Amino acid sequence: MTKKQFQTESKRILELMVHSIYTHKDIFLRELISNASDAIDKMYYRALSDESIEFNKDDYFIKIELDKEARTITIRDTGIGMTEEELETNLGIIAKSGSLAMKQATKMEEDHSLIGQFGVGFYSAFMVADRVTVRTRSIDSEQGYVWESEGTDGYSIEPTDKAGIGTEITLHLKADTEDDMYSSFLEEYEIRSLIKKHSDFIRYPIKLDVTKHRQKEDSEEYEDYQEEETVNSMVPIWRKRKSELTDEDYKAFYHEKRYGFDEPLKHLHLNVDGTIRYQSILYIPSTVPFDYYTKEFEKGLELYSNGVLIMEKSPDLLPDYFGFVKGMVDSEDLSLNISREMLQQDRQLRVIAKNVKSKIKGMLEKMLQNEREDYEKFYESFGRQLKFGVYDQFGAAKDELKDLILFHSSHEKKLVSLKEYVERMKEDQKYIYYATGESIHRIDLLPQAERLKEEGYEILYFTEEIDEFAIKMLQSYDDKEFKSIASGDLGLDDAEAKSLNDDNQDLFAFMKEELGDRVKEVRASTRLKSHPVCLTVAGDVSIEMEKILNAMPNGGGMKAEKVLEVNADHAIFQTLQRVYKEDEAKAKQYTDLLYQQALLIEGLPIEDPVAYSNAVCALMAE
Repeated sequence: MTKKQFQTESKRILELMVHSIYTHKDIFLRELISNASDAIDKMYYRALSDESIEFNKDDYFIKIELDKEARTITIRDTGIGMTEEELETNLGIIAKSGSLAMKQATKMEEDHSLIGQFGVGFYSAFMVADRVTVRTRSIDSEQGYVWESEGTDGYSIEPTDKAGIGTEITLHLKADTEDDMYSSFLEEYEIRSLIKKHSDFIRYPIKLDVTKHRQKEDSEEYEDYQEEETVNSMVPIWRKRKSELTDEDYKAFYHEKRYGFDEPLKHLHLNVDGTIRYQSILYIPSTVPFDYYTKEFEKGLELYSNGVLIMEKSPDLLPDYFGFVKGMVDSEDLSLNISREMLQQDRQLRVIAKNVKSKIKGMLEKMLQNEREDYEKFYESFGRQLKFGVYDQFGAAKDELKDLILFHSSHEKKLVSLKEYVERMKEDQKYIYYATGESIHRIDLLPQAERLKEEGYEILYFTEEIDEFAIKMLQSYDDKEFKSIASGDLGLDDAEAKSLNDDNQDLFAFMKEELGDRVKEVRASTRLKSHPVCLTVAGDVSIEMEKILNAMPNGGGMKAEKVLEVNADHAIFQTLQRVYKEDEAKAKQYTDLLYQQALLIEGLPIEDPVAYSNAVCALMAE
């Protein structure tokens, strides 16, 4: 048997490919099955132009045979086969693809798109085998041939007897090592699992002899026997007509693909036939994965090329703010890289991703409008992600997401959208008012909201850390600016407060001097009705933002510009005016106590709890 040498370049490619191109060794089975499917596709295409060939689909299949004793795996197909010349060309020159050559020569329709475009997938066999044997007979030849190689040392081609047309590839597995158990590929369950994972939707039957148990005739004993089974689905759910499918079919697919253990809230079945053609099934989960808000969570959709799984999670198909979406995309128009494990960053992928993003947004908008209960259930789980999307990347997606975010409201005590808030604003209302706090209950008690509530203004409640940051990035909605109830100017009539500030200028200056740089200003309040005191802010950093930023590892030292506001209609103010004139020391003590009380209302730590407690006790003893 004469051994031929691979071309120098081919030998180097083989070495790199076996050790570098593929991330997982088990990918060899996907590649060889895809090649077998390509061979049957070629036969089908040949039959379209050759009337002498009758293509009966039932005669075409792929068979996987396992031999534990011989340590071999055989992948047999009934496809078009190869001549001696084709063996030399396709297997002797690595990266010479017969599939690609046929596609270019015949200008095949995209419906017959072949995945084996690079001609290197076959050589993935050498990741698990130390010898590969190919027996084949072409439809154009009465003679069969056998190609054999042990890797980079070369290959041989000899005539052989082969009755039927098609190809058999036999892998002689490597010996097991401490790191690699190659014999695991001889187990039925492992092969079945790999077929279901990567090749479940190959359009031809993939057959495997499966071990089963049965009771022996006229005996209570059981025996093992083997029965040939088709182990792939062949027709993927996404290629079926929507009219043929039920909600239960979509739920079954969700669980079969292990997208989640929950019941999906919503699904969307896409069949896009435009510049870039693709099919997709997208799901909105009903519950949050346990690791969703951790660095370990991987977003992404399953990506198929012509029914073959290319990537389990393709992150490029989803923006981060839609990272909760589960599902898959299948396209025949994608440009694959050499290993088929990753996609080139090309125009096709960007077009699909843009379209998928638009479809997800449309699905959520319809849920919000027509299935409010389901949307609010979804929002409870993933609303934070949408709000983070508004804030992320300097608000790049804020206009896309602003109509999808919800907040609790002082009017309805339930979630409302920004659109709903603006539609029912009072005629003279300038701002969209909001309040921040740890909970709805805590916000309800805030003194700063008293006047706004009394005059019938609606207030949005921000209870999550991201809320105010997202709104600061959004800035306005429908030309209505957002305004915190703790902002210095609420846009209300403050003529009376201005008069009070002018009349008590000396008192407020005295209090400011006592508090020093702890506050920027002390003034009469326009927002308090029954409470004696509160804190507001003069700058862009709110008190809640101060808390959040100071809790971060690198956020220490961030301070809001606090303003102490005093209720001029409260009895304490009259007391302040009196002690200011009569007892300066006590006026300082009262000022400090009011400031500490304002800190407590905001949930901020007081500076000296012991001194505060002693001062309160001293007043109680008077």
